[in-house]
Amino acid sequence: MLINVPETVVADALRGMAAAHPELVVDAENRVIVRRDAPVADKVALVSGGGSGHEPLHGGFVGPGMLDAACPGEVFTSPVPDQMVRAAAAVDSGSGVLFVVKNYTGDVLNFQMAAELAEDEGMQVASVLVNDDVAVTDSTFTAGRRGTGATLFVEKIAGAAAEEGMPLERVEALARQVVESSRSFGVALSACTTPAKGGPTFDLPAGELELGVGIHGEPGRERRAMMTSHEIADFAVDAILEDLRPRLPVLVLVNGMGATPLLELYGFAAEVRRVLDEREVAVARTLVGNYVTSLDMAGCSVTLCQVDGELLRLWEAPVETPALRWGR
Repeated sequence: MLINVPETVVADALRGMAAAHPELVVDAENRVIVRRDAPVADKVALVSGGGSGHEPLHGGFVGPGMLDAACPGEVFTSPVPDQMVRAAAAVDSGSGVLFVVKNYTGDVLNFQMAAELAEDEGMQVASVLVNDDVAVTDSTFTAGRRGTGATLFVEKIAGAAAEEGMPLERVEALARQVVESSRSFGVALSACTTPAKGGPTFDLPAGELELGVGIHGEPGRERRAMMTSHEIADFAVDAILEDLRPRLPVLVLVNGMGATPLLELYGFAAEVRRVLDEREVAVARTLVGNYVTSLDMAGCSVTLCQVDGELLRLWEAPVETPALRWGR
């Protein structure tokens, strides 16, 4: 592993992020990443966060058109409420703060506590819970469905709405609409390795894969012998469509888990598009790459979000972050 010692992995990464991205204010000691021009006057602020190891989520999505601040926790561990309150205070212009929370028990509890503390300090706070994973319910880390790839759609679309000056109630409503319109399914081809453990976090024998894996390596629906990209796309997309049943065109995210080459991800994206075409689901836009990762896990996930005209317009609005940028 390309590290110094496990205990400083997150702090070292934050120092590197500060060196690479002067457009951000990176507080490595207090674990808060903020867009440099914050707080932006008359603008709702978006704050998110979660365990490290899923980069570029969330720190890579801080900037105009997306998040105002992010709170990285230890690897696969929720940030603490003090971080979240500190981040909210740094970006609150008086127009309110929206917390974007993935549905993992630690994140949910800590963001709830942070919202209460922030309100005690006079901030107006709303929260949206992302729970898009159709693979399983009540997994290792969660009560209910896990929050995965749809987090990117929520942060981008709500971030664009906030950038346009929409009020907190409208930004929150749009974020909830995105959650309700999104579903995801993930597949692991190999286990991930945390710095503290130094070895695979779960047992996945050679020649097998996990269908429906979570972004921490939580078990999915079933384990099978290795399948082709064609077969995986059929299984994953059908699982999503069975639950989502879209009536509108969809945004497609083909997401790498960290160790799958783009050559393979683009090939898989072609198979995903084939399935959608066969099922007569219209595709509005497609994004391919490593966006919601799981350290060095080989594998992929698919996220679909059905979009009306407003959601698509907000998706296409300008964004300028370390990991996602267009239109500027």
